[in-house]
Amino acid sequence: MSAENKLKHLEFIQSVISRMSSNSFLLKGWSVTLVAALFALAAKDANKNYVVVAYLPLLVFWTLDAYFLSQERLFRRLYEDVRERPEHDVDFSMSTKRFRGGRNGWAACLASRTLALFYLPMVGLTLVVTHFIH
Repeated sequence: MSAENKLKHLEFIQSVISRMSSNSFLLKGWSVTLVAALFALAAKDANKNYVVVAYLPLLVFWTLDAYFLSQERLFRRLYEDVRERPEHDVDFSMSTKRFRGGRNGWAACLASRTLALFYLPMVGLTLVVTHFIH
């Protein structure tokens, strides 16, 4: 195998990493938009139920975001593995099974600093808004 094949394999992996990162960014945008819309509905109708409903999408988006972060981390490990391999060992495999668990696991990503710094303030804000809506 040539170095050209190794570069092509790295490009495939980088493409997946970019998609996972893009999906995560879109989820964050949707979560802010949806929660803000529910806050606006709650303020308009003075109905706490709209704010309480905001917890559901927050939980769903946080969970999906953790999944995409987990996948991104797995493919980053695969990228590093392929990058360090000799050219003759490149097999174009996209399997990340051997990197699963630990820091790359879904649960670890759910509690990651990256996601917690985004979603916990939104949960806190939702708690505050719930308290002040009559």
